[in-house]
Amino acid sequence: MLRIAVQSKGRLYDETMELLAQAGIKFPAVKRTLLVPSRNFPVEILYLRDDDIPDSVATGTADVGIVGMNEVLEKCQRVKVLHQLGYSRCRLSLAIPRDVAYDGVKWFEGKKIATSYPRILKDFLMRNGINADIHVINGSVEIAPGIGLADGIFDIVSSGGTLVSNNLVEVEKVVDSQAVLIGGDCQLPDEKQKVLNELIFRFKAVKDADGKKYLLMNVPREKLDEVVAILPGIKSPTILPLADENWCSVHSVIEEANFWDVATRLKEAGAEGILVLDIMKMVP
Repeated sequence: MLRIAVQSKGRLYDETMELLAQAGIKFPAVKRTLLVPSRNFPVEILYLRDDDIPDSVATGTADVGIVGMNEVLEKCQRVKVLHQLGYSRCRLSLAIPRDVAYDGVKWFEGKKIATSYPRILKDFLMRNGINADIHVINGSVEIAPGIGLADGIFDIVSSGGTLVSNNLVEVEKVVDSQAVLIGGDCQLPDEKQKVLNELIFRFKAVKDADGKKYLLMNVPREKLDEVVAILPGIKSPTILPLADENWCSVHSVIEEANFWDVATRLKEAGAEGILVLDIMKMVP
């Protein structure tokens, strides 16, 4: 059975459990249990703190783990990224009080910076030739400048709302992060590797469907070329004959972000009865 280390709570936990559910992997609704086997797939979840996950994978306590790339970089364990999962996107950035004049990264020379990510921050400062005092804090880093504990902070930024509420402004983005599937250096036994390959296959199918819509429409044959030019699809649109030989049914997949622009152009080109369907999975 393949063991997956997963964050025990928080946003990453919620999105990871949703991904597993979309991949058809079911777990019993249990609480306060460290190790939980799936009901229908040969995997089990090991619930850990996010910063313990890279170490658990590196030492073989877990076969693979799902964690933020920020933790992988900070812990610097002997693990490798097997698949980028695309959710829980954020960035690690430097921020300073909003009312302070900022003239570039050299502003941090001789300053005190509060962070929970000292390794990543130290590497950034060294690359930029900056000598600063790194003050390590576990949690609530954003309050440090306000209470006089630091001149600036280095922390996770997602929407930026926490910075605003603490009168801070982001001045330097250092690292982009997202949820990733990680594995150790050692080769897994064949049976576990087979399960892992199937797991990644399912994750890709879920990810590939994200943000896409399936379109069906009726198109006059005389307008077919014009409509097809608007709808390239995955490779090309699917075209099916209708009972009325003067009409065709055209099927295609598009990015949801482009839908309204595409729909307007399709109507102008003569398409009728446009249906929009959600896509749950896409298997290449």
